This record gives sequence, C-alpha cells and structure tokens, in this order.
Amino acid sequence: MSLTVVNGLPAHVLFVHFVIVLVPLSALALVVCAAWPASARRLGLLLPILTLVTLASVPVATHAGEWLEQHVDSDPLVRKHAELGDGLLPWALGLFVVSAVVWWTARRSAPTPDGTAGASWSPSILLRSAVVVLSLAVGVGAVVDVYRIGDSGAKAAWHDNYSKPATQNGG
Repeated sequence: MSLTVVNGLPAHVLFVHFVIVLVPLSALALVVCAAWPASARRLGLLLPILTLVTLASVPVATHAGEWLEQHVDSDPLVRKHAELGDGLLPWALGLFVVSAVVWWTARRSAPTPDGTAGASWSPSILLRSAVVVLSLAVGVGAVVDVYRIGDSGAKAAWHDNYSKPATQNGG
C-alpha cells in the first residue's frame, strides 16, 4: 500500500472520506468546546488531537489527489476540484490552532479541586466571546469549503458517467 494506490485503486477516493468526516466533526467539537468550556475540560487533549489528525489527513488526501489528477484525462472539472482542494489546508490549520487555544484556555481556567474558580487565570467574557466567534468562523468556513470541494469532486467524477435512461426512468 502506498499513499497513492490502495489495492490497485486510487487512494484519493479512500482518503477523502477521512477528510469528509473529520473536518465537520472537528468543527463541531471546536464550537461546542469554545462555547462550553466545561466540555473542553472534559475532552481534554482529545480536541487538539482530533484537529491534528484532521490537519494531517488533508495533505495526505491532497497528495493522493494530485497523483490521481496526473493519471486521468485533462478536464476543467478536475482542475477546478484540484484548485478548490488546495484551499482546505489553511482551514484545517485554523481548526487546529483555534482548538489548541480553546484547550489551553479551558485548562488554565479549570476549577480547583475544592470547586472554586481557577486561581491561575480566568478569561474575560470578551476573550471567551472572541474565541467562540473565531471558532464559529473557522468551523463554518472549513465545513463549507469541504462541501464545495466534495461537490466539485463528485461533478468531476460523475459527469457523463451514468446512464441517461436510468435517470429518465428513475426521476
């Protein structure tokens, strides 16, 4: 097995499924943890680890996609999909960086064992609000970008590759 071919098939088709699942999952976890610091404390390192795995999956899928692009006929839909795919890495990096900030602030402001507020540091309501808004912006941007990339990839893969009579009979 390589990062370009799995069992004789293009690995991109497999790897994109990791991205399709992990980006929205990471975005949702990030927004929930930013809005409710108790959930961030409960998840602990799981949030930044999840977003790090998400971040790592993007270049793997992109690399496999670049290989696949070189092994298919030149097509404007494939080129558009490749261009859109190149724009996901900054969103995935944003998910990771903001999740690390959310984890760090939740950890620093954790209650002490006696139930009182953390003595070391407590974020202001303004800072917490800014982190929630930033988390929402990065999360929504990443999910929308994944949708756009996936839609363009489906169009590139399936245009003119299905039976016209089947679509006419089926609706």
